[in-house]
Amino acid sequence: MQKLVLIRHGESIYNKENRFTGWTDVDLSDDGYLQAKKAGEILTRNGYNFDVGFTSVLKRAIKTLHIVLEELDHLWIPVQKSWRMNERFYGALQGLNKDETCAKYGTEQVQKWRRDPNALPPAITREDDRYPGKDLRYQHLTERELPLTENLSQTMDRVLPFWQESIVPEMRKDQKVIISAHGNSLRALIKYIDNLTDEEVTGLEIPTGIPLVYELNEELMRIRHYYLE
Repeated sequence: MQKLVLIRHGESIYNKENRFTGWTDVDLSDDGYLQAKKAGEILTRNGYNFDVGFTSVLKRAIKTLHIVLEELDHLWIPVQKSWRMNERFYGALQGLNKDETCAKYGTEQVQKWRRDPNALPPAITREDDRYPGKDLRYQHLTERELPLTENLSQTMDRVLPFWQESIVPEMRKDQKVIISAHGNSLRALIKYIDNLTDEEVTGLEIPTGIPLVYELNEELMRIRHYYLE
């Protein structure tokens, strides 16, 4: 049996302000820092240690992992950052208040954009300041890889190659892995590991800052999963 630990970053400033975040690189809130520290304390208390970490290129996930590893006295382990573990790109919704967006478009439409694996939020243009092609961290990506909007299925299309090509090989070597990422990149990964239907993943909620443990067999198939609190 092998254990994999997933953690959604601690509360971000946009989480606190009830805004769509996506690839907007906002920091952790004060509560988010405390959530990350508590996650590290919980993992320490339960005797966890890790050989390698994975995260996105967004500071809220990077800092969460850093804080967790500091609590574990594991800042020395290698950490791989990839845009493929970024939050889903919410297009023109990024930065908007969720309640105000519901008032404008209707709660049903907004919920569909948020949870339907195939629903696309309104897209931005390449002239928009939010276009990731303007950000140095994405300068190596092709125009095709740079999203204007994204649904959960498209998020899965970029997360799963990273899982198969970078994370799984480490686990095959019996490396103990922790992943710090985002609500939707983790939702995409969980949909794959748990073989969830579109309907099941629609209702899947992942709390911020709480370690989620997956126990996997030799074929990396799920035995069970649970939150550590």
